[in-house]
Amino acid sequence: MSEVTPGHDVVGLGEVMLRLAARPPQRLEQAGDLDVQIGGTEANVAAACARLGLRTAVISVLPSDHAWGDRTIRELTGHGVDCRGVLRRPGQRMGLYFIEYGMAPRPVRILYDRRDSAFSRLVAEDVDWALVRGARLVHLTGVTAALGDNIRDVVRRAVAEAAAAGVPVSFDVNYRSRLWSPKEARDFLAEVLPRVRYLFIGADDAATVFELEGRPERVLEGLRALAPAATVALTLGEEGAAVLTASGIHRPSKRYVVSVVDRVGAGDAFAATLIGRDAQQAVDAATALAALKCTIWGDVSIVSRYELEELLASDSIEIRR
Repeated sequence: MSEVTPGHDVVGLGEVMLRLAARPPQRLEQAGDLDVQIGGTEANVAAACARLGLRTAVISVLPSDHAWGDRTIRELTGHGVDCRGVLRRPGQRMGLYFIEYGMAPRPVRILYDRRDSAFSRLVAEDVDWALVRGARLVHLTGVTAALGDNIRDVVRRAVAEAAAAGVPVSFDVNYRSRLWSPKEARDFLAEVLPRVRYLFIGADDAATVFELEGRPERVLEGLRALAPAATVALTLGEEGAAVLTASGIHRPSKRYVVSVVDRVGAGDAFAATLIGRDAQQAVDAATALAALKCTIWGDVSIVSRYELEELLASDSIEIRR
């Protein structure tokens, strides 16, 4: 294992994939070429946090002697993410996902091709857990846990290592129906959520996985029963978000009119900004960064701390010189 720099603010563990997008408004079956980016929810959070000035790292697996694996490392490093926790393995492949951007009423559609990827073969014994034990916060997601029994064991081990070291865990449910059933997700989450310090979940996922529906207050109370130590962030689509903390429920102070370029990754931007701030400031910053991300092509929130603070302080959009 390579030497790991201790003391990262945020460490994410998950798969980084190639993202291949048909150029809007084309459908995949019409596309003559595809736009290539990288993406993966934990890496998106790590990159967004790094661009806001935090020290971040990612734990993952990529093929070695591989142009796309090399590009992934270059891009994450360019955003400020420490990639020394990324294992490189010969003769393996990266996971892929294909995106077709619909125009209303046609939805965005995502097709995955990640079976037998390099990351899918990861086992707990492969990971240098010093990276987790030395972090200020560890970020995990349900989409990673859904990838197989061996990866579920890795996520369990990450939660246990963090708990033993007194490191808080951030967890985004990020339910994917094509990867596991609501019952499988619910059973696994029942194991880890009691140890979680930050919980992120969309209203649709709360209904599908936990059968929690109705007013945000009711859903949040149901989620608090599952994750009693957590700050719980319930995202509500165009209605914004509601965040339950020890001091009560917080809603964004303002919402933004957004010219949407790409919604993918907005939830990761929201999570990146909520972590480590006091309640109302966190909700407002998370809402602002998610809005900014929707104006940016690709998975990663390419926004600086200055740009975020500028939007938070502004009541209008002007030309910046």
